[in-house]
Amino acid sequence: MKNEHLVIIGAGVAGVNAATKLVDNNYTGKITIIDMGNDPFKRKPEEVMTGFLGAGGWSDGKLTYHTSIGGHLSKYCGEDKAMELFDYVIDNFKRFHPKPEEVKCSNPVKEPDFIKPYFGLRLFPVWHIGTDYLHEIGKNWYNHLIDNGVEFLWNTKVTDVNFDLELVYGENISSGIMKYDKLIFGVGKSGIDFGKQLAEKYTLPTEPKPVQIGVRFEAPQKHFQKLIDISYDFKLYKKFENVSLRSFCTNNNAAYVAVEDTYGNHSYNGHAKKDKAYRNDMTNFGILMEIRGIDKPFDWSRKAVKKLQCSGTGTYYSPSNRIPSQTSEGDFVRCVVVESMDPLFEALGKENAQYIEDFIKDMTKVFPTLKDDWGIYMPEVKYLSPEPLVNYKDLSLTEHPNVYFVGDALSARGITVSGAQGTYVAESIL
Repeated sequence: MKNEHLVIIGAGVAGVNAATKLVDNNYTGKITIIDMGNDPFKRKPEEVMTGFLGAGGWSDGKLTYHTSIGGHLSKYCGEDKAMELFDYVIDNFKRFHPKPEEVKCSNPVKEPDFIKPYFGLRLFPVWHIGTDYLHEIGKNWYNHLIDNGVEFLWNTKVTDVNFDLELVYGENISSGIMKYDKLIFGVGKSGIDFGKQLAEKYTLPTEPKPVQIGVRFEAPQKHFQKLIDISYDFKLYKKFENVSLRSFCTNNNAAYVAVEDTYGNHSYNGHAKKDKAYRNDMTNFGILMEIRGIDKPFDWSRKAVKKLQCSGTGTYYSPSNRIPSQTSEGDFVRCVVVESMDPLFEALGKENAQYIEDFIKDMTKVFPTLKDDWGIYMPEVKYLSPEPLVNYKDLSLTEHPNVYFVGDALSARGITVSGAQGTYVAESIL
């Protein structure tokens, strides 16, 4: 282990937690982390997709605390072990937090009766880290890893990996090649295409994942307050034969819509500020639709997203002519205003788009003051490439036991699950 070289592709939550677990337990090998983005001291707030702590760890301060949300970690390691790994990730966010006493856990337990006729409501604990503190957490965390000998290559795009020769190829790598003994592949959302290419190149056995696409819904918070009082990050859901819908990543009080640039197309997400100075009394959340049974779901999602682009960005619709909101930096959210939901119907197909429209109509029944006082940013999308089949004991590839897939590359859909997967791999290496 002393002369072992561990290379981690991706400085997101999965890779960072893996490195932290290793250095905290006196791992004597060399650790190199490669990322396309910037370190936390140079990374700008609007650089959402790449850089230290990845997309979620840089822009979303809510850590879900339940194994049924964000990916099925417990199928690999069991329920008790999954929760132990979650605790480690959450403790790290507290550990590097400038004000750890402000980290709180909400744990709603009862579904209100007014929801039941129209929606299910998933209730689970959530740790609220605070978006305002994520950048300071990142700096403190990064310094800890640097102080413990972890080496980083920033603004470096990995172009290929040779699993047989154990080589990483990339821009800004000395001689263009880096040798590894073990490799953690945690590329995140921005590297899903790359992961898909490697899976095809090595004919890795994979499990296809369903389409996850929808819209980012925004409205004044007052309309949802009676539910927010029960569950801050509420999860409304509906389930049909081949389709299910859920609200996702709810932001309140100081809630802002964010543009994500992936593969040259715009989609939308959201975040919330903790500082009262940013309060805008708005709520936003995704309405995500999971569609099963679509051939080549990744390609289908890409085509749908392209259809929702207009003049180089995404689209926005409001039945009451609400104007797009402002970002936390004071700029208007980049989008093109359209006069109807027709683009959504064209992109997703009539039947699929109707599910989203019906979801919104049912919300107006549950929250009667809502009426037409809302807007939607189109699209919101979660690109899920086919999930590589891995060894349950350590998340290594079945044909390449020194290569480990983690985070979005293994279909994790959340900060806590991604970090837990990285930690699980690190424990196996130790």
